[in-house]
Amino acid sequence: MDHTTDVIRKRMRFTGRVQGVGFRYRAKYAANGMCITGWAKNEWDGSVVMEAQGTEVQINQMLKMINQSDYIVIDSIETKIIPVEEHETGFHVR
Repeated sequence: MDHTTDVIRKRMRFTGRVQGVGFRYRAKYAANGMCITGWAKNEWDGSVVMEAQGTEVQINQMLKMINQSDYIVIDSIETKIIPVEEHETGFHVR
C-alpha cells in the first residue's frame, strides 16, 4: 500500500517570527495551490496554529512554500496527527 497518497490531518503550532509577516495568507495561498483544506489563526502568545489536511507530500510542500518568505522565521513546529474532517472545503484564515 502506498502511504504517500493517504489523506491525513495535522495540527501544527508555529513559533518564531510568524505574526504580522503574512504567514496565514501565505499559508492560504500555498494550501490552495496544493489542494489542502484547513485553517490558520494567530494565538495570543505570538504563535500561529494551523490545521492542514492533505497527503504528507502536499503538506510538506505547503510548508516549504510558507518557509520561502524572507519575513517569516519559523523557530519550531509542534505537530500532531488528528482525525480527518470529512466535509471540509477550502483553507481559511481565522
